[in-house]
Amino acid sequence: MRKSFALLIVAVTVAVSIPAFAELQNVQVGGSLRIRGNYWTSEAGPDSLTQRNPLINQVFPFGLAGYTQWRGVPGGNPAAGLRWPGQPGRNAVVSPVGWDKRGHGVKFVEQKTKLNVKADFTESVSAFVELDSYDIWGEDFRSNYINGADGRAVTNTDVEVYQSYIEANEMFGYPLRLRVGRQEIKLGSGWLVGTNDAGSFFTGLSFDGIRATYATDQFSVDAIWAKLAGTNPAVEEDADTDMYALYGSYLGIENITLDAYWIWVRDAAKQFDTNRGWLGEWWEDVLNVDDYDVTNLHTIGLRGAGTYGALDFEAELAYQFGDAGSVGSTFQGQGLLSPYGPDGASFSNWAGNLQVGYTFDMDYTPRVYGGAAYFGGEDNRDVNFWQWLGAVACPYWHADSSVSFNRLFSDWQYGNFVGAQSHDCTNLWLAYVGVSAMPVENLKLDLSVAYVQSLEDFSSPWATFWLFGSRITLFPNWTFLSDKNADDLCWDLNLKATYNYSEDLSFEAGWSHIFVGDGASDGNFNIGNGLAFEGGTANDDADYFYFETKLCF
Repeated sequence: MRKSFALLIVAVTVAVSIPAFAELQNVQVGGSLRIRGNYWTSEAGPDSLTQRNPLINQVFPFGLAGYTQWRGVPGGNPAAGLRWPGQPGRNAVVSPVGWDKRGHGVKFVEQKTKLNVKADFTESVSAFVELDSYDIWGEDFRSNYINGADGRAVTNTDVEVYQSYIEANEMFGYPLRLRVGRQEIKLGSGWLVGTNDAGSFFTGLSFDGIRATYATDQFSVDAIWAKLAGTNPAVEEDADTDMYALYGSYLGIENITLDAYWIWVRDAAKQFDTNRGWLGEWWEDVLNVDDYDVTNLHTIGLRGAGTYGALDFEAELAYQFGDAGSVGSTFQGQGLLSPYGPDGASFSNWAGNLQVGYTFDMDYTPRVYGGAAYFGGEDNRDVNFWQWLGAVACPYWHADSSVSFNRLFSDWQYGNFVGAQSHDCTNLWLAYVGVSAMPVENLKLDLSVAYVQSLEDFSSPWATFWLFGSRITLFPNWTFLSDKNADDLCWDLNLKATYNYSEDLSFEAGWSHIFVGDGASDGNFNIGNGLAFEGGTANDDADYFYFETKLCF
């Protein structure tokens, strides 16, 4: 932290010592501390170990038993367990959770520290610098209690410049604000672009870019450019990932905001499957089987939010389209004759979000609310016999990709469990109802329940059964013998209490329980924006507990 305070002092000193360029009028120092303890029970812990069961291979010779799952194998690989063998042209399927009480729980305490300084030079020109550090308790302890070794040399490098920008207001006499530099960007309620500060793993999110805002009493328009990833031009001239956005809001209706937006993410990094020299690459270009188009993810949407008397609402609808080469390249072949992925993948999915609440004017100020969300998706991993045979026989065969709605940089979290309700969950729909009240001053209680269901389900090999505590798959590579998994993912019950001790200090505690459905146990591609799998070695329900305190100054 010494480096962070030194950097802060340098920033303030420089701001104070340049009167020839601008007269410093005001300096404000602030920050926040957020500490949260998390505990997921064993059912929501990591998936079982991936092992080949030697006993089963003796019962079923010639390797027909395929992959199995065993827990607690001494010296076993601690990596996530293999749920199903990969379909032709796909990687093997793994899961980050097990829904199995024989697993291990997950517990940790996370802390985020933020320190900022704002310097006003004139009424319209200012600079803002914010440092932050996100840590898990114990990972930065500087001494080994056995030998006393000091680890300070490698533990003081995680302080980052979280925000650092120059802001100019009322430019050229117009209601125009220009913000240049690293900055948080939250559009609307943060349903697609936010700051990653909700729930656990609140690492925060800031963007390097420029934001221009033209705002009046009736409307506002934001134009945004942000650099998401940069590549050395010596490696590849046009390989950066950029985000562009236009976001307009109409404010002419009292207590109601109507928004319309367009967000464009362009990923120009070159995607290819092989490197066979000039002759081989030329032949692959002729066959059009190796190179992918630049990824262009366009999202257009409408949003309405506000209050009408005791009624509050939030509604948003979005559609995505464009080339999805970076997604298609992830479906390249593995271990068969063809190494190629589909070069014609595209985005084409809808998504929507709705929440409505009503607050009663009575003791305890009770509020009832309900909502629903939909994130379109597809799963083309199932193949028939002729497709399976083509994948084996044709050296230039490629599978269809599965492109689901991309959640971009969402702040919305519909529950507290990994997967079905994380920030990148998609290819599903959900509905929820809840009630909140304030039984005493400064204390708010909130109870809600949600139902989650998958849209397009993964097809798993049907020749599967349990033996000696392991899931056995006969003929693991004969993936044309498959059936759709179930689609009911879970019921999720959530209870939390928030106590505002003062204007600056608050405490929050919560408990969640997931009723695991057959779909969550069988597994589907709902996480990682539809590119990652979650499924269980069992279907045991799980619990989550947390306690959080936050101080702002």
